[in-house]
Amino acid sequence: MQPIQNDNPITNKWYTFNTAKVVSLLKTDTGEGLSDNEATNRLQKYGKNALPERKKESLVFKFLKQFNDIFIYILLGAAMITLAIGDYVETIVIVGVAVINAFIGFIQENKAEAALEGIRKMLSLKAHVIRNGKRTEIDASDLTVGDIVIISPGSKVPADLRLIRADNLHIEESALTGESVASEKNIEILPDDTVLGDRLNMAFSGTSVSTGTGVGIVVATGGETEIGKINQMMSNVETLKTPLLKQTAQFAKWLSIIILSGSVLIYIFGYFFRDYEPVELLLAIIGLAIAAVPEGLPAILSIILAIGVQNMAKRKSIVRTLPSVETLGSVSVICSDKTGTLTKNEMTVKTLKTKDGEYQVTGTGYAPEGDILINNTKVDFEKEPVLRELIESFDICNEASIGKDADGHWIVNGAPTEGSLVTVVQKANLNLPHVERISTIPFDSAYKYMATLVEKDTHNVIYIKGAPDRLLQMAKFEKTAAGEKPLKKEYWENEIHDIAIRGQRLIGAAYKIVPKSITAISHKDIQNGAVFLGLAGIIDPPREEVIASIKECKDAGITVKMITGDHADTARTIAKELGIGDGITALEGKELEAMTDAEMEEAVMNCDVFARTSPEHKLRLVKALQARGAICAMTGDGVNDAPALKQADIGVAMGIKGTEVTKDAAKIVLADDNFSTIVAAVEEGRRVYDNLKKTILFILPTNGAQAFIIIASILFGFVMPLTAVQILWVNMVIAVTVSLALAFEPLESGTMHRPPRSPKSPLLSNYFIGRVLFVIFLIGISTLWLNIYLLNKEADIEIVRTITLNAIVLAQMFHLFNCRSIRESAFKKGFFNNNAVWVVCGILIVLQLGITYLPFMNAAFATVPLEAKDWIFPFVLGVAVFLIVEVEKAIMRKIDKVKGRMLQV
Repeated sequence: MQPIQNDNPITNKWYTFNTAKVVSLLKTDTGEGLSDNEATNRLQKYGKNALPERKKESLVFKFLKQFNDIFIYILLGAAMITLAIGDYVETIVIVGVAVINAFIGFIQENKAEAALEGIRKMLSLKAHVIRNGKRTEIDASDLTVGDIVIISPGSKVPADLRLIRADNLHIEESALTGESVASEKNIEILPDDTVLGDRLNMAFSGTSVSTGTGVGIVVATGGETEIGKINQMMSNVETLKTPLLKQTAQFAKWLSIIILSGSVLIYIFGYFFRDYEPVELLLAIIGLAIAAVPEGLPAILSIILAIGVQNMAKRKSIVRTLPSVETLGSVSVICSDKTGTLTKNEMTVKTLKTKDGEYQVTGTGYAPEGDILINNTKVDFEKEPVLRELIESFDICNEASIGKDADGHWIVNGAPTEGSLVTVVQKANLNLPHVERISTIPFDSAYKYMATLVEKDTHNVIYIKGAPDRLLQMAKFEKTAAGEKPLKKEYWENEIHDIAIRGQRLIGAAYKIVPKSITAISHKDIQNGAVFLGLAGIIDPPREEVIASIKECKDAGITVKMITGDHADTARTIAKELGIGDGITALEGKELEAMTDAEMEEAVMNCDVFARTSPEHKLRLVKALQARGAICAMTGDGVNDAPALKQADIGVAMGIKGTEVTKDAAKIVLADDNFSTIVAAVEEGRRVYDNLKKTILFILPTNGAQAFIIIASILFGFVMPLTAVQILWVNMVIAVTVSLALAFEPLESGTMHRPPRSPKSPLLSNYFIGRVLFVIFLIGISTLWLNIYLLNKEADIEIVRTITLNAIVLAQMFHLFNCRSIRESAFKKGFFNNNAVWVVCGILIVLQLGITYLPFMNAAFATVPLEAKDWIFPFVLGVAVFLIVEVEKAIMRKIDKVKGRMLQV
C-alpha cells in the first residue's frame, strides 16, 4: 500500500523518519492535506481502506465437502449394505448420523470467516481528515495514503498513522500489542529495531484514543495496516487436525481395508472351496461386513464428545468444536498471554515508599479491600505522617473514580493507573477531609506530571503526581517524619531501580507550599523548590487462583509459557510469582526477530517467558512448538492473540474481556476468564479420551466376535449362527445402550499425575489390540462352541439362534464391567459410582426380553420364545467372559509391577 515510497527500500518503517521526510515521501501537505482529485487517484491506484475479502465457497460445496471423510464413507457403506438387505429403518438411521456429522462440520467451518468479519468490524466507520485545506468527515474506507487525519478521545484510529502532533495523546493498544496500559504517544523518531509496542510515534488502525488529541499522516491502509497483517495471518493459517481426528481417520482407514479385503478373500474361499450357492454366500458376506463395520462408532464418538462439552460448560468452558474436548486432554504446552489471562488486567498498587520506610499493600484489583503493612504489621498512620500525606496527595491529585458495575464488579472510571491510586486511598481508610481545588494542570505527556492547587490552613499547596524522574528534577527537599530535609537524589534513583526490577510501574508524588495569593498555577510555578514525598509501585497483579493452577499443570506434565507484549521486567516478575520459568530468563521480541526458524525452535524449548512480542512472534512461537512435536494450547483475549489462537492445536479465548475476533478464532471460550478453568478442561479432556478408548475396547469385540463366528462358519462349512438382521440387532443394541454407559465414567485417580500422551501414540496400543483380539476369540470361540453344541442337541435352528443371540449380547453386557477400567479391577472402589451402567444394563435386558418374547419382534428377527432353562447358557457364558478377562487384567497388573521394580533397579 506504500509504493509511493519506491525510492526507499524500507517501506514500512515510518517510525524511523522525521515528520518532514514522511511528508516529502508521501507527497502531502500537513496544512492543506490532499486534494479531492489526488485522493481519488490514489484510491483508484491503491484501493479502498478495507480489509481484503477472500473468495467465498458456495454453501452447497461447503456442505458436500463435509462428506469427504473416511468415517463418513464407512457410514454410507454400511447404509448401502443395510439398504441392499432391505432394512430401511437402519439405513435411515445411519444416513441420518452421516448427515448430522456433516452439518456439524459445515457449521464449524464458518468460524474462520466470522473471525475475519470481527476484525473488519473493529475498523473505524468515519474519519476526520483535512482535504483541500478544510477539516471534513469522510467514510474511513475512503482514506488513502497521505491523508492528514485528526484523532480525539473516544475515537477509533481509522488507518495506520505516523503522528505529526500529539497533545497528551494516549491510545489503548492492548488488543493489538498486549500492553496493559494505554500507550503515551509522541512524534520523536525511533530506532530501526523498535518493536510494535514501543512505536510511540505511530497510531494503529483499530485501536482507541483514551485521552488527548493528535494529528497523523496515513502511511498504511486496509491490508497493509498492522491489523490487516493480522487478518492476512489468520487467512493463511490452516486449521490443524486434532490428535483424535488424526487417530480415528487412521483407525477407520485401517479397519476399512481389513473389512473389504477380508470380505473378498472369504467370498473367494467360500465360492471355490465350500458348497455355497453364490447368492447365499453373498448374503453371508454382507452379514460379515455388517458385523465387522462398527457403524455406531462415529455416533458414539460424537455423543461422548457432546457429553464432554456439557460437562465443560458446567465448569465454565464453552466448546466451539467437539474434537476440541479431547484435544485439551493431550495438550503438552499452554502458551498464555499475560494481560487479562494470567493477570487481572486491573492495575494495583503493591508498594508505597517514603524516606521513612517501604510499605506493602495487600489486595488486588480495583476493589478497596486490603491493608497497608510495614514488616507484616498493619500501619498506624499516627506514626507514619509522611505516608499519610503521600496517600492524601494521590487522592487530591487524581481525576479517576472507582465503583461497582451492574454485575457487582469493581471498575475504574478514568485512567487505570489513577484508579489504582484511588483504591489505595480507600484501603488506607483515613477519612480525609474534602479539599476544594483552586487550579489544576492536567497531565501532559510532554511534562509527564499532573498538578493540583488546594487551600490548606494559612497557605496554599500544589500537589504534584507523575513520573518519578521528572519530579526529582523539580524537588529540592524530601519529606521525613523529622521534617523536610535536603533531597538525596541518588538514594531515590536506587529505590526507583529496585522497585522497577520487580516489574512495578512507578508514580511519584511531591508538593510545594505557595502563598494564599496564588490562585492559578502554570508549569513554571513548579519547576523547582518542590518537596518529594515518595513513590507508589503499581502492577497488573496475577490472578490468585492461577498459581495453584500452574502447579497442577506441572503435575500433569504440562509446561506453561508466558507470551506477552508487556515489558521484560514486568513479565519476569509476574512469571516468577506464578511459578513460570526461573524468574530470570526472558526473551524479547527484538531477539526473536533476529532468529531463524531453527533457532526459534531451540529458544522456545529452553525459555518460558517471552516479552514485547508482536502477533507475528506469537504465531512463530506456536509453530516452533508444533515443529518440536508439542500439542499446543494458546490462551488470550486480544486481537493480537487471534492468529496464534487459530494456529494452535487448541485456541482458548477469554469470554468476558476477550474480543469477538479472539472468541471466533478460538476453539474453546472460558466463560469466567479464569486460567484455572483450563485445568478443569484438561481434566475433562483426559476423561473423555479415556472413556473413548474404553468404548472402543468394548465395542470392537462385539463386531469382531460376530465377524469371527461368520468367518469360521464359512471356513468350516457350518450353518450360519446368526442372520444378517440378527447381527444388525446386536450392533444396534450394543451401540445404542451398553456402550453409551462408558461415556459417563468419572475421572480415574492419578489421571492428572501422568504426562500428556504423545501425539504419535496410536489410538490402539499393542496391549489394546491384544486385549481386543483376546476378547474376540474368547466370545467368538465360546459362542461358536455353544452354537455347535446346541445344534447337536436341538433340531430347531431358530431356538439355537435365539440362544446364540442372547449369549453374545449378555457376554458383552458382562464385558462392559471389565471395560470400566482398562487395567484396574472391576471391583475397585467406585463400583457403583456410574449409575448409567446399571440403567443401560436394565434397558438391555428389557430389549432382549422383547426380542425373545414379543410376537412382532419374533417375526421381524426370526427369534422364538425361550424356556427358563435356555437362559442358563447365555448367563454362564457372560459370567465366564467377565471372570476370564478379570484374571487377564490381574496378570497384566502383576507384570506392570515387575516392570516397575526392574526400572527402579
